[in-house]
Amino acid sequence: MRHNRIYQAGTFFLSAFLYVTAAMTPITALAAPADLNEAAAQQEERLTLPIQSNEIENWPEGPAVGAEGAIVLEANTGVVLYAKNIHEKLYPASTTKLLTCLIAARECSMDEIVTFSHDAVFGIQQGSSNIGIDEGQAMTMEECLYGILVASANEVAAAVAEHVAGSQEAFADMMNETARELGCQDSHFVNPHGLFDENHYTSAYDLAIIAKAFFQNELLSKIGNTPRHHFAATADQPDDFIVRNKHQLINGDTPYEGIKGGKTGYTDEARQTLVTCAEQNGLKLICVVMKEESPEQFNDTVRLFDYGFKNFTVTNVAENETRYNIDETEFFHTSYDIFGNSSPILSLNKDSYLILPKTVSFQELTSEISYDVSGENEVAAINYYYEDTYVGTASVDLAKATAYSSYDFDSAPITPAKTEPITSGMDNTIFINIKIVLLVVIILAALIILVFVVRDLLINYSFSGSSHSVSRKKYWTRKKHGRNRRSSGSRDIHF
Repeated sequence: MRHNRIYQAGTFFLSAFLYVTAAMTPITALAAPADLNEAAAQQEERLTLPIQSNEIENWPEGPAVGAEGAIVLEANTGVVLYAKNIHEKLYPASTTKLLTCLIAARECSMDEIVTFSHDAVFGIQQGSSNIGIDEGQAMTMEECLYGILVASANEVAAAVAEHVAGSQEAFADMMNETARELGCQDSHFVNPHGLFDENHYTSAYDLAIIAKAFFQNELLSKIGNTPRHHFAATADQPDDFIVRNKHQLINGDTPYEGIKGGKTGYTDEARQTLVTCAEQNGLKLICVVMKEESPEQFNDTVRLFDYGFKNFTVTNVAENETRYNIDETEFFHTSYDIFGNSSPILSLNKDSYLILPKTVSFQELTSEISYDVSGENEVAAINYYYEDTYVGTASVDLAKATAYSSYDFDSAPITPAKTEPITSGMDNTIFINIKIVLLVVIILAALIILVFVVRDLLINYSFSGSSHSVSRKKYWTRKKHGRNRRSSGSRDIHF
């Protein structure tokens, strides 16, 4: 940390010199107030920018914020609840480090040793966020992640990038590749820390997508939600010190229920940027604000979280869907045990749910079938929309191993009229109950046999009537002749 102490001493003496000089100089005009006034004017202008989600009919009206771009995204479903210029390319500043840490956590074990190179220590902008690590010192990868996420240390981000990819340039390539894999649309990264570069940019939407993946990692979520961290002295890093997280919703300055973590960011060009995750009532929301003024980035986040948690609800698909709900249709089931309990071949995933405004009912939604699925037992996906706005997906899964691997959902109607109730028993059924089928076959076979038996009986009755009469006449004739013979014999004996 020697270079940092030297730098701090130099900064102190320079500040003292400038203070004395300013005190001895007549004040005519100062740049700082002018800059502040300009920033305030720009913030007021940004407050009037349109909010795209407010243009959706019957969608809850979201609050006006001074951020250039802002989004509230439900992390489990990817549903966008609030949208303000979410695809505008803006500078992310240190929120870049969410992606840096995500890649590091995927590529490395936490006990790997990261050694700080000369370029990592001295290649960053002087005065930017750091923890004063010296060239040649080393920390575990886990401690590095604390340094990046809690202290926003730029030299640590640079060292981690070099450790993972060999160079910061090669790591930037990994960042861009990972961003594309996650579904980012508006991003290009050139460094691991977010210090200003005109070719280093992203959008509120892309940053939310990155954060979605970040907060799926338990360790990253834990580190990203740390108010302060103690760096103990080691043989490779002999200094003992504590760093405090500057995120006010994490460090307690602006308490909020259900915070799961986040990351701050600032450069003169980016202004204030902030990413935060919170969870309440089954909703896991990610809020991103970009290009805002301090401390409004925190106030914006609170207002946007309040908007999301108060106006939206989790809706289970299987409990509400009737068009594709196979479990309530007796005929469309199968079973390995013909005479046992039947079970469906396919079924709606019981854990699939949508995020709906409290002002919108399930019956108002439209849907479409997608076969672009990747789950092991997933056959298809049903995507749901309200006014062309995506609200979630339900998966159609194989209930058991079966020879059936696909079903033509497209043969059935998908989008009914909004005003008409949706009823079960439609033609897009996808299950067969073997017991019912066998029962039907047995009944049909019995009916066929019965028809043939009745037919034979009728034929025999109609064609055997005359021969029956003849037989009875022969019987009575023989019986009469027998009596006559017996009577004649008696007379012969008697006489």
